[in-house]
Amino acid sequence: KTVSVYDLVDNFNQNTHTHESRIDWLELNETCRKLLFRDKKMRLHLLDLESDKRTSLLEYCSYVQWVPQSDVVVAQGRGSLCVWYNIDSPERQTTFAMKGDVIELERIDGRTEVVVQSGVDTVSYTLDEGLIEFGTAIDDGDYGRAVMFLESLEMSPETEGMWQTLATRSLAESELLVAARSFAAVGNITRSYYLQDTMAMIERELEKFMVPPAEVAQHWICKARLAALSGEFRRAEAIYLEQRKVPYVMSMYKRLHMWEDALRVARENNMPDFPALKEGFMKHLVETGQEQRAAALKEKEGELSEAINLYMRAGLPTKAGAVLLKNPTLLNQNDLLERIASALIKGGLYEKAGELFEKVSMFARALENYRKGRAYRKAVELARQLFSKDVVMLEEEWANYLKDKKQFDSAINHFIEAGLLTSAAECAIEAKQWNKANQIIDSLEGDVAHSFYQQLAEYYTSVKKYELAEKYFDRAGLTRTAVEMYTAAGMWEAAHKLALRCMSGEEVEMLYANQAKDFEVKGRLKEAERLYIMIEDPDKAIAMYKKHRQYDSMIRLIGVYYKDLLNDSHIRVAKELESEGNYREAEQHYLSAKDWKSVCHMYRNQDMWEDAYRVAKTQGGIAPAKQVAIPWAKHLGGEAAVKLLNKLGMLEESVEYAAEHSAFEFAFEIANSAVKYKLPDLHLKYAMHLEDDGKYAEAEDSFVKASRPKEAVLMYVHAHQWENAQRVAELHDPSSLKDVLIGQARFCFEEKNFQQGESFLLRAQRPDLIVSFYLEGEQWNDAMRVAREYVPQMLDDVKEKMLARSSGSARELLEQAKSWEQAGDPGRAVEIYLQLNREIIDDTELLTSAWCKAAELAIKFIPTRAPNMVLEITDRLTEIQRYMEAAEILLEVNLTKDALDLLISGEHWDKARQVVTDRAPHLRDYVDSAYTQKVRDRQQPDEILNVDVAAALEMYADSNKWEKCLQVAESTKNEQLLSKYIARYAATLIKDGSTLQALRLYKKYGAPPTPQNFNIYKRIALDILTQPFTGLALFIEFSELRDMLYDLIIGFRKASLDETEDCYFFSKLLLITHWHCIKSACHPHKQLSSLSAKISISLLRYTDLLPADKYFYEAGCAAKEQGWGGMAFVFLNRFLDLCDAIDEQNLDGLDHSDFLDTDIPFETPLPANCCVAEAKREEAKEWVLTVSVDQSVEQSLPKDARGVFQASLTSPTQAKPAAPCIITGYPTIKDVVKFKYLNHSASKEDWNAFILGTKQSHSA
Repeated sequence: KTVSVYDLVDNFNQNTHTHESRIDWLELNETCRKLLFRDKKMRLHLLDLESDKRTSLLEYCSYVQWVPQSDVVVAQGRGSLCVWYNIDSPERQTTFAMKGDVIELERIDGRTEVVVQSGVDTVSYTLDEGLIEFGTAIDDGDYGRAVMFLESLEMSPETEGMWQTLATRSLAESELLVAARSFAAVGNITRSYYLQDTMAMIERELEKFMVPPAEVAQHWICKARLAALSGEFRRAEAIYLEQRKVPYVMSMYKRLHMWEDALRVARENNMPDFPALKEGFMKHLVETGQEQRAAALKEKEGELSEAINLYMRAGLPTKAGAVLLKNPTLLNQNDLLERIASALIKGGLYEKAGELFEKVSMFARALENYRKGRAYRKAVELARQLFSKDVVMLEEEWANYLKDKKQFDSAINHFIEAGLLTSAAECAIEAKQWNKANQIIDSLEGDVAHSFYQQLAEYYTSVKKYELAEKYFDRAGLTRTAVEMYTAAGMWEAAHKLALRCMSGEEVEMLYANQAKDFEVKGRLKEAERLYIMIEDPDKAIAMYKKHRQYDSMIRLIGVYYKDLLNDSHIRVAKELESEGNYREAEQHYLSAKDWKSVCHMYRNQDMWEDAYRVAKTQGGIAPAKQVAIPWAKHLGGEAAVKLLNKLGMLEESVEYAAEHSAFEFAFEIANSAVKYKLPDLHLKYAMHLEDDGKYAEAEDSFVKASRPKEAVLMYVHAHQWENAQRVAELHDPSSLKDVLIGQARFCFEEKNFQQGESFLLRAQRPDLIVSFYLEGEQWNDAMRVAREYVPQMLDDVKEKMLARSSGSARELLEQAKSWEQAGDPGRAVEIYLQLNREIIDDTELLTSAWCKAAELAIKFIPTRAPNMVLEITDRLTEIQRYMEAAEILLEVNLTKDALDLLISGEHWDKARQVVTDRAPHLRDYVDSAYTQKVRDRQQPDEILNVDVAAALEMYADSNKWEKCLQVAESTKNEQLLSKYIARYAATLIKDGSTLQALRLYKKYGAPPTPQNFNIYKRIALDILTQPFTGLALFIEFSELRDMLYDLIIGFRKASLDETEDCYFFSKLLLITHWHCIKSACHPHKQLSSLSAKISISLLRYTDLLPADKYFYEAGCAAKEQGWGGMAFVFLNRFLDLCDAIDEQNLDGLDHSDFLDTDIPFETPLPANCCVAEAKREEAKEWVLTVSVDQSVEQSLPKDARGVFQASLTSPTQAKPAAPCIITGYPTIKDVVKFKYLNHSASKEDWNAFILGTKQSHSA
């Protein structure tokens, strides 16, 4: 960054220059006067070594070079070639547009070219050799050649710069003729004439004294005049005086109007005309109004009285007073003193007048002038000596003066001296002298000090002395502000400790939660975490880190607060990272959850086999590593797979693993390459695999290759492919032919083809299997036959199985029971019938028949045991829900009540009623009650309708069969009952969000003025009114609501309730609804848009009922569309304030000043959420901000002739509010149209506009 130019000949450091960036290229010109250098930022600079002046040539330079044997510079910038032919004028450059890069600078045979590479082409740019030669001539000192060259050129910025350079260089070399010509060329005619005059004087001297022309440059005239030309007048004077040419010096100074120097030279050289010269000079000064210079000369020469007079003439009483004060002998001249003092006072120089009066001991006048001149220091010093009682007053006056001048720092001590500590404290605060202010305020008492505490606290907050700030906030009663201070400083522990003293727990939690969210938005997650932890809400901190994908921090918190969820969290994070492709971090989380298998699975899915093998081996051991290595090898295939498995020592295991996982192609590939002895076993496994897939022919081939043909035979046997089984057995394994015949026989017996099966088994010489198969099929006769013919030794076994099989079966028991019944032993028959149960047989019809038969026999033949048996039998029938049969049996033994209970349980109502009619009329009510209860339990109101209408209606209502419920209720002609269920249905519809259906329900059945229904009517009205306004689409709904409310008001009047508060409330809702109807009808018609806007504004007076944010927004937008900028601004601004209040759930911050003397309510209910979408809120905010700086829009509500807001019904000057216009809701003041019905009225202007608009739009 530092350049040093060192003279190697004379051995000294010629120049050192420091640059702000590193330098990557530098080069001196041939004369070593100029240095070019380029820094790392590609900026090109020129340093003049003689003046140490640096000039920036280019902001971007990719190539730079001095032209050889000249001071011409060539450089390449962005898209241009720059040439400085005269480097002494760096601001003048020649520029060529070019493409490509400079690769070389050539100067051959008097021709200089710049070679540029542009793509594959090479282009040359030729420089002006004449301009280059000028520089060479200057360097060679050949100024005549330079003049001739420049005279041949047209004047241009470059040529002008060369003339200037030539003028400077030739003047320095005393080449007067060349310098005169050069100055004339650049327009400096004065210098040119001066040099020509000099040459004329020298020529005269040359002729007079015969001076050789070569010594002209050393002639004293040349030296003196050139020194004067360069402004070195003392040097020129010295040269002239060396030659005793005093007249020349006098002439020079006179021509330059340097009279003091001329007088000095005349006096020093004892010129005889000095007095005349001096007198003439003084006369000249007075005549030309330079009395001050004349007075100074007189004062210098000791002529004080004349000097004072001249100073007074010049209007400088200050200097006159100074002269007077320096010479005490003049102080006795009272006239002179008064004259000077008056002039000073008249000029406002009170301090100087005071000094003058003090000097002559006129102390009272001195003090007075000091005060007038605000010279309080001198006034106080004088007062301390002579007027001590005025010191305090002067100190206060001084302090107030300094305070007015904003010199608060200086005013502090003076207020203290005056005893005004409060003012001293104010100045200390204004001067930012906080320590001094602290000391002063601590010495104050009571409320006086209290007013400064907040300012001190705010200062200490700004300098981060929070403990002192807290102290003074606390003293000022602003503890909450101290909490906010700590919060802003991030000192949450201190803020929390302090907040607990002055805020509720909920407020503290809300404060910290909101600040944490703010930190989260700003990316300061650690600080947000601290806050969440401080309010004991780690869940939000965890969610925050998850949202920002800082999983390590999330896991850290889970490990602290939810250790049992740590592993699950690791796995969830790992899956998220895996889905994003961040596999290394996913691996760490999987391993932290001890789920290394998922890591392996992840790496395998991504073909990252080395990582999968590494994890399996390090985390699971050898066996899992093999499970990864073998699929890895399969993935590689070919020789690479064999090399890998051989390297890992898993060739045999790979074959077995591949076979187990049905990868037989890979298994055969490895076996054929490296472990051929495994082929038979592999063929066997492959054959079994093919058999499982039903590929029997391929499986047969593999069984044969594995030398296991019997397995192929058994395969075909299992598949019932008997021909193939015989074929394989005959070709490859004759010993297994018997197994084929046995298999065929078993298949035939399963298919009930007993003869064929018996034939196959006889061919296989296995009659014992024939007997077994017949026994399994319960073919007892065939089993006995075959046993008797072929295997007599099995005959006894067949008989035993036949006896055991028949002894306990249901069929056997029925047969035995019938046998005992026929044998005349009904008791034994009943016992056998009762042995039948559901464990033996599932056929309920068979069981019912048997048990009824048993009951019949018991009642008929065993009367003593019949009652107990009947009860047992009926219990059994009841268990299988055969109530009718059980009841019939009980009726047979006269147990009528028990029989009815069973009929009721089975819901056999006709049979029960028949029994009641025939046997027990007294139990009719019992049966009817049971029937009613059953119907209720089944929720079948249609069945119970004829029995209990009220119960049926409840059932319809409970099961949401409202149409049927209302139809039945209406049929009862009971209005109260109908109203009750209409209200219940309406409440259900409203709860389900179907308010429009509820409205239409009341429109259909009417809306009676029943107090119990008022909340429903109100809810319906507000739901319909507060939905998003969509114009004409809502007209039907608004009109239906208006019809319902109108019917309600008529009901109030019929019931003589029209003076009640409820009637007044619903009348207000009727008006609101009516205006909504008019607004929706006007909305699509541009000619009626002003009426629609007025309605939106009128509705604001009802925002104590309606959501204020929605209606202020609609009113503001309507006003904006109409060009009513003032109202639009006020309403939309109010809308934004309401949105903020809704977010904070607090109305305290609302400013009501815009709505004073209007009927727009201040207190409005706050909904849980804003009714207007966020995008519309932002659009409204941008518009309000734009209008707020527009001075052309009056940001207030317009007023009418009453002096109040033009839409307001109320006025301070009127006792009663004005009637609203039935069309717009605006007050009707003049030109009113009256309507007799309901005593309504309308503004004539709005009424006519409405009528005209409806006619034009063909709508009503």
